[in-house]
Amino acid sequence: MSATLPRRLSAVIFDLDGVLTDTATAHYRAWKRLADELGIPFDEADNAALKGIDRMGSLALILAKDRGRTHDEAARAAYAARKNGWYVDEIARFGPGDLFAGAAESLRAIRAAGLRTGLASASRNAPALIDRLGIAGLFDVVVDPASLAAGKPAPDIFLAAAAAIGADPADCLGVEDAAAGIAAIRAAGMTALGIGTPAELPGADRVIPHIGAFRLDDYHAR
Repeated sequence: MSATLPRRLSAVIFDLDGVLTDTATAHYRAWKRLADELGIPFDEADNAALKGIDRMGSLALILAKDRGRTHDEAARAAYAARKNGWYVDEIARFGPGDLFAGAAESLRAIRAAGLRTGLASASRNAPALIDRLGIAGLFDVVVDPASLAAGKPAPDIFLAAAAAIGADPADCLGVEDAAAGIAAIRAAGMTALGIGTPAELPGADRVIPHIGAFRLDDYHAR
């Protein structure tokens, strides 16, 4: 793990799931329900392999285990819509109490320091979710993943966030909990802060165990 820091921090760009809140259980139940209906084995280990991958990419990984059948584009779209409907029903119950400890405080500290904030989530439900969590007003930019040519681990979503903020990627800190997200941050030319363990995120420049351990002064000289 290197000690690379942004040369002059101007923005912090966050992933959402696993960084600021935990929707992993909601995703798992929705994917598990779909897999069960299709007769495809799916457990928590399979779900962990989807971490940081967008909806259609996750679906492709699940369907790859169904070696006896083919699924055309229309069927895949229908499966994804069903899974998303179940997931949306789950997150409809989310509120500010579902934020990780320290998440809102970290966002406020970044903005108080005069820096910009961006959200780079692969979830198309992210705008609705941050609204329910009460933090929508703490982001300068929320990237729409549907507008991108490629999802993580491609750098597109982080580059789009930096462009919308008006920041040089070299001056941005990206925060992720998934290996695919860390790869995307590094490919974008940003400093990568991992949420988790060094063993899980060997590509990160630095790793902290949870967002509550984030200290802006570690990355930004005032």
